[in-house]
Amino acid sequence: MPTTPPTAHRTRFFDHRIPALYVGRYTIHAKQSVNGLNIEDAFPDRAQRFDVRGPRFVIPATDVHASYPRPGSTGLYSQVLPHLTFESPGVPWLRQLKGQDPAVPWMALLVFRENELPEDPLALGNTEACTATELLDGQLPGTPPAIAPEHLFDDEREMLCATVLVPGDLFTALAPLPEEMGMLAHIREGGPPDATLGIASAPDEDELKAVVVANRFPDAAGGRHVVHLLSFDGFEGHLGGTAAPPQGLRMVSLWSWAFETEPDTGMGFGDLAQQLAAQPDLLLRLPVPAPPQNPSAAQQAALERLSIGATALPQRLETGERGFGFYRGPLTAAPAQPVPAPSSGERLESAGEALAYVQPYGVFDASYAAAFSLGRTLALADAEFRTALLAFRKAARGAVRRLLTHPELVGRAVSPATAGLLLREHPARDAFDRLLDGSSGTARLASALAGAGADLTAGRVRGQARHRRTGSGAALTAAGVRSALAEAQVADVLRQATARELEPVSAWLARLPLLEMMPFEHLVPDPRMLPPESLRFFHVDAAWVRAAVDGALSVGVGHAVDADLNALARRVPRPAPCGLLLRSDLVWNWPKTVMTGFRGDRPVEEIHRASYGSDVLLLLFSEVIDTFTLAEPPQGLHFGFSDIGTIELRKLSGPDIGYPMGEFPENPGDDRFGRFLRGDGYDVLNVAGPGDPLLPALARAHGVPALSSAQLTLQMIKAPQVQTFTRP
Repeated sequence: MPTTPPTAHRTRFFDHRIPALYVGRYTIHAKQSVNGLNIEDAFPDRAQRFDVRGPRFVIPATDVHASYPRPGSTGLYSQVLPHLTFESPGVPWLRQLKGQDPAVPWMALLVFRENELPEDPLALGNTEACTATELLDGQLPGTPPAIAPEHLFDDEREMLCATVLVPGDLFTALAPLPEEMGMLAHIREGGPPDATLGIASAPDEDELKAVVVANRFPDAAGGRHVVHLLSFDGFEGHLGGTAAPPQGLRMVSLWSWAFETEPDTGMGFGDLAQQLAAQPDLLLRLPVPAPPQNPSAAQQAALERLSIGATALPQRLETGERGFGFYRGPLTAAPAQPVPAPSSGERLESAGEALAYVQPYGVFDASYAAAFSLGRTLALADAEFRTALLAFRKAARGAVRRLLTHPELVGRAVSPATAGLLLREHPARDAFDRLLDGSSGTARLASALAGAGADLTAGRVRGQARHRRTGSGAALTAAGVRSALAEAQVADVLRQATARELEPVSAWLARLPLLEMMPFEHLVPDPRMLPPESLRFFHVDAAWVRAAVDGALSVGVGHAVDADLNALARRVPRPAPCGLLLRSDLVWNWPKTVMTGFRGDRPVEEIHRASYGSDVLLLLFSEVIDTFTLAEPPQGLHFGFSDIGTIELRKLSGPDIGYPMGEFPENPGDDRFGRFLRGDGYDVLNVAGPGDPLLPALARAHGVPALSSAQLTLQMIKAPQVQTFTRP
């Protein structure tokens, strides 16, 4: 048996809540007797009358917790059964219908479409208002409820109520059977935050709510719908499939709301997700036809490049020659191979230096050269970045001069501990302050002042300090600067000295590893790599991103020292190792889709998400993922079937109660749950009627004699659908 992890929240379902006393008038009779004695005169019979009150013609707004679909909303609702939730758990069972089981509620939800209700052809929710007395007197068209006037409370007679006229044939087609009414109402409990599955604790009275579910699905063709919570009090004679009178029934609408459903195109979330998973290749690369049985060396080399995500594009060389070359962006179908370091060391100084020549076949691979050029183009196009980059270089050059000529660093090693000497804005003033601070400094100052007059009189001049790096009195040379910049400690000190100017440069460059600002054509150079309705996994080539960073830093380089100073800004976050691209209508139509990458069973952090147009989404993950899931956006508790015309069987008992057991039915035959609909074209769920009803079929699937209303509810929950993709 699978282990059940603790849950943060628990939902339980109960069948019903039968009241100890139904709504109505009651009399208590008290009679006393003593064996052998006549005490009637002394202790006459007593009768005490009392009333149990409850709603009959109107449901207070405070009693309604929520309704779905939301009033006035528009969406794809043709797969869900509308439902209404009450704040109080006992409302649907406050009255007992004559001749019916106590579990049968006195109300039901009926769904009407446009041009079905004669008094509301547009399905706007219009009703006819009248008093209870006018209703029972038959002052409005249609057969009124059979309620004796003497059974009304005095304050109910003039109560204003909303009514609808339901045509007889429509009522017969839509009305649930009494057994179905009992199965379509239940009590829901939302458990506390620390609730645990399988714990049979007593219900929390504060968390109990009654739910009444309709038996009709909205029209797949779309259109407006109105839902009425109708009272069946007084219409018991028309239950059980008995034909209603032709003139129709004048019924009390206790609550109503309207909504509009969009046409069901047959491509819902589940359909699109399954279509994505059915693609033969989930890697970001060109679909290549099957190679010949014995490919040549050139063909094999080309196929290998295409297999990792490259494509062949026209190329014009600097000499004017035209040909073709290979190009691959930063997204690769396989981990990129390490590339040799450029001749200048760790960095690229030109696009030509990054151009790879495939000598045996006389073609170029322009991937890294294009990355360098793209980084340079992006930098040139951003005036704010250019200004920040030049300001940083100016500050860095000044810091280098101060570092290498600072008199107090002569003969001392440059380390972070000595960086404070450079970070001061007024070094001369700070040096004078240090002379005044401390006994040794004061003594030096006094000695210098005492001998100053004699030195001036004799014409003596203080000798120039020797610089430890440039030699005695030697000028600061470019070679010396470049040699100093090659030291890691010097670079650390310079980063501290230029932190303010370096920050905007580093922030802009840090966007490149996230693939920000990069045109989509550089990421996916051929649209065949990412066709409509596709999902593609990829790796990220860190060397490609570094080439783009080098290209951006190449702007404004005037001499070798400037190029060396770029190393101070070249520290950017390492690119994400893995990601995926999704091109689908899911991006636009289901914007809250839950997308999760897993390494084994562990979720992997998503570090970046970007949209391109309305249907393309890019995700980057902090680790290489093994699987990826698309989950339908979470929503409230709904009831209905999936995009493929099935429901999810769920376990009825045990510690893993509610866990999925598979699709039902296994072979639906259509995507409208048609096997379990009444065969009259009204999309009414056949819960327990003639033919092939749902309730017995579910009981057989679970191997039990029958299901309760709570168990049926558990099966009909329309859970968000999940599709899993495994990275090739």
